[in-house]
Amino acid sequence: MSGSLLFEAIVFLAGAIICISIAKRLGLSSVIGYLLAGVLIGPYVFGFIGEEGEDILHFAEFGVVVMLFLIGLEIEPKNFWNMRKSILGMGGIQVVLTIGLTYVLFAFLGYEWQVALAIGMAVALSSTAIALQTIKEKGLMKTTFGSSSFSILLFQDIIVIFMIGALPLLSNSSEHTSNEASHSASSLIQSLPLGLQTLAIILSVVLIVLAGRFIVVPMLRKVAQTGVESC
Repeated sequence: MSGSLLFEAIVFLAGAIICISIAKRLGLSSVIGYLLAGVLIGPYVFGFIGEEGEDILHFAEFGVVVMLFLIGLEIEPKNFWNMRKSILGMGGIQVVLTIGLTYVLFAFLGYEWQVALAIGMAVALSSTAIALQTIKEKGLMKTTFGSSSFSILLFQDIIVIFMIGALPLLSNSSEHTSNEASHSASSLIQSLPLGLQTLAIILSVVLIVLAGRFIVVPMLRKVAQTGVESC
């Protein structure tokens, strides 16, 4: 069923309200309600949202970003530093073991080592937004289980930067060359060699972090020092 963006937004909101209410009645997490709403209104059940539903995905991405910002606002830098051992310890063990076991499994099934490693990196990651939302709803954030899960999720969010940078190195060089010959590069990074692509991705993330630390934060402090209140 096709419709305007307003119609799609109304369908999303109505589906979320109804399904979340049902999930809460059954003692389930609101995340289950959202997933159920997506299944029901999607093209494979009632068909309220079809292929054109992809247009609203950009707005959904902003929702995840805002949620992660709210999570960051609740974290004190001192507590984050105190958690460094659990983040590196439990998070590192979970990621390494998951990647290793998945790699061995898919390598045994006959997949190339690049494919097996890429699948392992994907399986080792989880959704921080969904997992933390469930933990907070169950009131487990202050428990040992909640803090351990939070440490693992934080490590995943950090290590995914390096995983994204390593993915170009896992691609087939010959296929990459033939694709470049048949198609023009869509961006500056894609036109670089594979090794430089990885370096460019990592440097981009580092530059963003440095810009936030030495440019954005001082600017926000200057604005705060003016004492001007918004209406």
